[in-house]
Amino acid sequence: MPELPEVEITCQGIQTAVLGRKIRKILVRQPQLRWPVPDALLQLKNVNISDINRRAKYILLNVQQGTIIIHLGMSGRLCVFDQTTPNQKHDHVDFILDNGTLLRYTDPRRFGAVLWTTEDPLNYHLLSNLGPEPFSECFNSQYLFEWSKRKNVTLKQLIMDQQVVVGVGNIYANEALFAAKLSPLRLSTSLTKKECQQLVIMIQKILQQAILKGGTTLRDFLSPTGKQGYFIQELLVYGREGEDCLCCKEPLQSIRINQRSTVFCNACQK
Repeated sequence: MPELPEVEITCQGIQTAVLGRKIRKILVRQPQLRWPVPDALLQLKNVNISDINRRAKYILLNVQQGTIIIHLGMSGRLCVFDQTTPNQKHDHVDFILDNGTLLRYTDPRRFGAVLWTTEDPLNYHLLSNLGPEPFSECFNSQYLFEWSKRKNVTLKQLIMDQQVVVGVGNIYANEALFAAKLSPLRLSTSLTKKECQQLVIMIQKILQQAILKGGTTLRDFLSPTGKQGYFIQELLVYGREGEDCLCCKEPLQSIRINQRSTVFCNACQK
């Protein structure tokens, strides 16, 4: 957490406030995040934000000199404030803009990152080996079928592998597998082409629904305007272990796959 929908909502939410604005200066209060904040960022003054986009779970702020790469980690968020807003304990980086506002990076756990590159950001070492976006034409049933035969892992591990497809985190992997009626314990090599098609459709559907609902707020996530995400009300399996399946009324099972909580219906998912 945050996963792809939350990062997409953050990206969309800051666009209106900061796109085309000029960064007057960058104030770093805590340089020790997941990786140290580069000193080069402190040298950026009076630079225009020409574009804002997302790659996987990374937010890219493009300026003439290069790209600011932001990852929200487990608890990070970006919010827009008036420049007079006092900073709090976990407010680590401020991008002070020319219109009296600031873009503030907050991260209680400090697992996120604020990075910098002057090269093509897609060639940056953290992004260069990532798989396709889940909404791209590249991510289709034939593509997933081919990957499923290359790996001998569970379905949950397959769709959470960022080299296979980006952005399918733990919450949405649980939900997509339930929607596709596929057991998270199934081996990837057992998938048929028809099942791959269903899984692709459900991954895209679940992620799109989450974006439309403002993401999923479990603890820390808030949109740039301070709003919670309401997809939590749509969750059919995640966080419901021991409760009745909403389809067949059998109790939902919970196990751990790669140290991640995995909730599923043993009756509905085969």
